[in-house]
Amino acid sequence: MKMELQSLQSSLIPNHFSRKSAPKTCLRCRKDKLNVGIPSKAFANAGKNVNPFVILNNASERVDAETAVVVEKPPARARRFEVFSGQPTPFGATARDGGVNFAVSSGNASSATLCLINLSDLPEKRVTEQIALDPTNNRTGDVWHVFLKGDFEDMVYGYRFDGSFSPEDGLYFDSSKILIDPYAKAVVSRGEYGALGPDEECWPQMACVVPSINDEFDWEGDLPLKFPQRDLVIYEMHVRGFTRHESSNSKFPGTYRGLVEKLDHLKKLGINCIELMPCHEFNELEYYSYNSVLGDYKVNFWGYSTINYFSPMARYSSAGVGKYGLGAVNEFKYLVREAHKRGIEVIMDVVFNHTAEGNENGPILSFRGLDNSVFYMLAPKGEFYNYSGCGNTFNCNHPIVRQFILDCLRYWVTEMHVDGFRFDLASILTRSSSLWDAVNVYGDAIEGEAITIGTPLSSPPLIDMISNDPILHGVKLIAEAWDCGGLYQVGIFPHWGIWSEWNGKYRDIVRQFIKGTDGFAGAFAECLCGSPNLYQEGGRKPWNSINFVCAHDGFTLADLVTYNSKHNLANGEDNKDGENHNNSWNCGQEGEFASISVKKLRRRQMRNFFLCLMVSQGVPMIYMGDEYGHTKGGNNNTYCHDNFINYFRWDKMEEAESDFFRYCCLMTKFRHECESLGLNDFPTAERLQWHGHTPATPDWSDTSRFVAFTLIDSVKGELYIAFNASHIGVTVALPERPGYRWEPLVDTSKAAPYDFLSDDLADRDTAVRQYAHFLDSNLYPMLSYSSIILSLSPDDNI
Repeated sequence: MKMELQSLQSSLIPNHFSRKSAPKTCLRCRKDKLNVGIPSKAFANAGKNVNPFVILNNASERVDAETAVVVEKPPARARRFEVFSGQPTPFGATARDGGVNFAVSSGNASSATLCLINLSDLPEKRVTEQIALDPTNNRTGDVWHVFLKGDFEDMVYGYRFDGSFSPEDGLYFDSSKILIDPYAKAVVSRGEYGALGPDEECWPQMACVVPSINDEFDWEGDLPLKFPQRDLVIYEMHVRGFTRHESSNSKFPGTYRGLVEKLDHLKKLGINCIELMPCHEFNELEYYSYNSVLGDYKVNFWGYSTINYFSPMARYSSAGVGKYGLGAVNEFKYLVREAHKRGIEVIMDVVFNHTAEGNENGPILSFRGLDNSVFYMLAPKGEFYNYSGCGNTFNCNHPIVRQFILDCLRYWVTEMHVDGFRFDLASILTRSSSLWDAVNVYGDAIEGEAITIGTPLSSPPLIDMISNDPILHGVKLIAEAWDCGGLYQVGIFPHWGIWSEWNGKYRDIVRQFIKGTDGFAGAFAECLCGSPNLYQEGGRKPWNSINFVCAHDGFTLADLVTYNSKHNLANGEDNKDGENHNNSWNCGQEGEFASISVKKLRRRQMRNFFLCLMVSQGVPMIYMGDEYGHTKGGNNNTYCHDNFINYFRWDKMEEAESDFFRYCCLMTKFRHECESLGLNDFPTAERLQWHGHTPATPDWSDTSRFVAFTLIDSVKGELYIAFNASHIGVTVALPERPGYRWEPLVDTSKAAPYDFLSDDLADRDTAVRQYAHFLDSNLYPMLSYSSIILSLSPDDNI
């Protein structure tokens, strides 16, 4: 989610949100001004019993008190539901035996009420019918449950829990709140992305969809693709951003269906796995506020702030909350099914490190009101640990929480057919939990220091469970192996032999070497080999390294070669947000307006980076838009922009069709064709040999900016690959291969289409002959900041 922090200046228990997850400043926002803490008219008499409405509990003095739900006092009438005790499993709402079973866990609550709400009552925050759960008949252990038979047409549900409201004890029970069931399979709220709720609220009441036995989807025989991970080319993308721009000409812009319309683009690019940025239900208006810099409104565009983990983001669906929110469920399934038809796997970016409820000043939406001390990592006086940098930390290794996470992951694999997960700030998943019990926290009933909350564990229970689960151990599991508490585990993340990692060290080293920084030749060579220095000793393979140069946070590929410094003024935070250490180089001039020679060098550097990704052992990951050179204007933290900054520009894509996009397509195709570029183990001397300016004399000195190697490939024969990151050109001597000659294939110093001499290039033979006088002497001239691929062919002149 964030680039690794070089230092951690703030406390892990702050009284504010980090810049990444801006403060929840708006509970009710108007277009002309920000109304913080101003109650809406529906709650003008909060605290008074004024008919016909009754406040169920006096609202607390918290900033989100105005979201308290008002219940209409029902007239005396017969219940519309038959009520039975129900079963404690499975959790959530389950259609069965002609009714619906509801089950939810809360060990610290003194009472629980199931609230059924007609869709017409939801905007008014009225509860249509309440079912008070009897602690004797409707509770088994810590699980509250009830079984109902009746008419659920147009009905959604939530829960109210009562108990102690004592933040210093980690308890936030507030019976005026209607809570979302953590196991809800769809959430109903606002139907349109970015649109304010009733009375222009940013946090209107949400509710859960009641399931039906008639909820069906035709998978058309869909089965998991089960590609070997070493064969993947991953594309990190944003569902809304991919087709929201008008140039997409999509019938359903910014939606799952819109993405399906453009899957053939990804297929052409050589992508066989998409990694979707967060698609769990979140509130894009979480920190809705006017941005005076751009004259629009800041939103939570990226989505790293989950409200419900079982529900797909409803406002990414063309149906919105249509079909009671199940339209989003089926539309997400449609996306997965259609991707699989095209040979593309689907990986979800999941955010189990924190939730949208923030710190003590955040809203009570679900987990906090259900059992705050269970779901969040708390300090002894109730403060929220902030290893996520976003206000709270999910208590991942608590027995209840880790079972919840396991159930959630299983659901997305078995019911939604996803192929794997990328875990945001995954190092938090390795930290010890807080059990909120003096004996567990301190070792005895007397305050002490026997157990430290948040300590990294060598064998975290959650990671152990996922790794050995019969359903999950066979899917793709990718860790972002760091967090905002300074824990950095790239190369040492607990892995059970199956976990991969976003290789942040690969990114940093490749950026440094390609831009010509001294001292990185040896480290760069390790990256080309799949980072054996990180993964070999622990028994892992090259494919455990997810190689990337750019991702959603940080510079795009085009900006990486255009800007030396971040330019984040558009975020409205005086350029104080975002990473300061980008290892970027503007090639001589800052910004897009530059000389022709500078622009040519930038395009060359982009080709160098992409070539490096495609010839490195491990799994390459491309960021959305980099295939045509998308720019965000030097902004490296675009979390808040629902506009052109984050939108894929299909018009720009068309302009790059015969230039950089062509080059990217040919490079990914080349990688797929080469047996040697997706090895199952690290290359050895039998397959790979290093070279310098002359054969077999590599230069690993601190001043070296040249790395070259030959690679034996069972399909392509032998390849010669070289990188010259110096500002000085060089003529390299090639390895002698009697009876064969080297032929040019890729040279990033050449303009398109001669950067890649594909077989279908009209004047390919003419272009090849231009190299002949060098290659006849077993030489090749390399310009500064360039890279090449040569292939070995029989010498017809012999």
